[in-house]
Amino acid sequence: MSFLTIGHRGVMGVEPENTLRSFVRADRAGLDVIELDLHLSKDGALVVMHDADVGRTTDGEGRVADLTLDELRGLDAGRGERVPVFEEVLDAVRAPIQAEIKDAAAARALAEVLRRRDLTGRVEVISFHDAALAEIAKLLPGVRTGLVAQYYGLDVIDRAKAVGAAVLVLDIGRLTLELVELAHAAGLKVIGWVVNTPEHLKLARGLGLDGGTTDFPEIKNAARYTA
Repeated sequence: MSFLTIGHRGVMGVEPENTLRSFVRADRAGLDVIELDLHLSKDGALVVMHDADVGRTTDGEGRVADLTLDELRGLDAGRGERVPVFEEVLDAVRAPIQAEIKDAAAARALAEVLRRRDLTGRVEVISFHDAALAEIAKLLPGVRTGLVAQYYGLDVIDRAKAVGAAVLVLDIGRLTLELVELAHAAGLKVIGWVVNTPEHLKLARGLGLDGGTTDFPEIKNAARYTA
């Protein structure tokens, strides 16, 4: 059974998250997919950062939406890395991308990039927000999408189907075999996050998951030997 390994914000366990350094290391480690997060800057740039505020991951402060791209570029995102824009990541790595969007505005900006560069085959769009997934599906028919959830029940399957998502990306700590089997029966793939230890990996394989999102590059090799 194939098992996708997805680099969480690159490989954030060993490199500054959501930086080119982290993404390139994930790519060189052979992770199957690279996951990243997108926000819009004040001037509409599609920047790669997890939080709505820059304080946790850079030496600056303030909300991403209140800062221009030039202001964001002036921040240290860890080990001298700068906050990248989405298209820089596309050019820096070869792996497929899993792009998480936070709202409908980011969906519109992302749809424009994917359309312009003909990237619907390479980029899968994921979100915690049903409305954001519905928006990008409307803007870009045929785009692959996934619903992310941390607190969920069996209803997450119907939520995914309602917005046309083909994948569930779920907190592995709450996953059950029942949910995985029902999701598979409904034609959905199931990814667990985060898969960072041998125990997590055994659980993921035991549940029959289609893949795992990980902070560490060594999970790629470990997955080959965990059945």
